[in-house]
Amino acid sequence: MQRYFSNQLDNNKLILSSDDWYHIKTVMRMNNHDQIEVVYDTEVYLCEIDNQDIKIINKLEKKIDNNKKIILVIPLLRENKMDLVLQKATELGVNTIIPIKTERSIVQIDKDKENKKIIRWTRICKEASEQSHRTDIPIVTEIKNLNSLENIDGLKIVCSTREDKVSLKKILTKHENYDRIIIVIGPEGGLSNDEENYLIKIGFNPVTLGNRIMRVETVPIFLLSVLNYEYME
Repeated sequence: MQRYFSNQLDNNKLILSSDDWYHIKTVMRMNNHDQIEVVYDTEVYLCEIDNQDIKIINKLEKKIDNNKKIILVIPLLRENKMDLVLQKATELGVNTIIPIKTERSIVQIDKDKENKKIIRWTRICKEASEQSHRTDIPIVTEIKNLNSLENIDGLKIVCSTREDKVSLKKILTKHENYDRIIIVIGPEGGLSNDEENYLIKIGFNPVTLGNRIMRVETVPIFLLSVLNYEYME
């Protein structure tokens, strides 16, 4: 069943955005009395379309998601790669996405265009949340620098291209009690030595992903799949 998100409840009716209505009427070709699911304040409601209203039929039983909170720190990427990472990371359960500037980042975003980018990225996450039947939408933060990660709490992991680092499996086995995991991924070519050394200095655990060299957009899909397997109820 098609799912949407609402930020407003009014008299047993949930209010949807104009974009959602366009999707309902034009893309999905739904009619009066067709049913949809709508998420409001992380609760899921079975609803019925009634002209321009979304009427609540009843509240659905809430499914318990993985209690591990995952923060994904990704470099600025070309648009098609960024879109893919945002979409798949959302489907795989990430909670927060922090885009960062790195020394080897090819993409640069002007400050006056940053807000439009974040709105677009958030929309991609919203659509992926609807498709994957999530009850929340990942938060996409403003574009940051690595030094903004200094005071962040949780199990901190940075993907390393150095050969002498431990595997992700060993890190997860060693640290089982964290309820929040922060993962930093470098751009094409990886993080610079100075950047990786800085992250290690502020408490990040460098991990190797094995012998294969993955594309930057593949890395978060691989990592989040591993975490889903490891912590799936």
